Amino acid sequence: MKLEGVLPAVRKMKDFEYILKSEHDTFIVLETRIAQLPQIVQYAKKYNKKVFVHADLINGLKVDQYGMEFLVRHVKVDGIISTRANVISMAKKSNIVAIQRLFAIDSSAIEKNIELIKKTQPDYIEVLPGIVPNVISEIIELTGIKVIAGGLIKTEKDIQNALESGAVAITTSNKELFVL
Repeated sequence: MKLEGVLPAVRKMKDFEYILKSEHDTFIVLETRIAQLPQIVQYAKKYNKKVFVHADLINGLKVDQYGMEFLVRHVKVDGIISTRANVISMAKKSNIVAIQRLFAIDSSAIEKNIELIKKTQPDYIEVLPGIVPNVISEIIELTGIKVIAGGLIKTEKDIQNALESGAVAITTSNKELFVL
């Protein structure tokens, strides 16, 4: 699956309803309860949407072998975002898109994450904050894996800078940027 452009990240049900009516074919569920997730995904599929979930942020979900089985077989998510290498490995084994979230808080954190990423080989890396173009370029160079920029993206210029630095897509929960 090829990800590009703006990937809406939904936190509120009001934004979910907006995305269903939009031209976006893929979106990310950032936060919800495990009891709501199957209905959210099922409803989105009626609108031919692909749904990624941030597995670490689903309240009540333990993302172990059984939790992943629940997400893949019962909920039928199209992809997973996680900071945890074991979750990325399970997603890859389940043949769904795996996005490793990397927080670029300092050079040590980046180095440790690069080591993990080289072992897990996610399909994409989401770099946060997504407003640091030189870090995006560096991670692409060090891993050879496509990067998605996210976090603190507030303007169209932030999106442009991230894309120009090599990011293939942008995640944002800012509804005003969904239309770009």
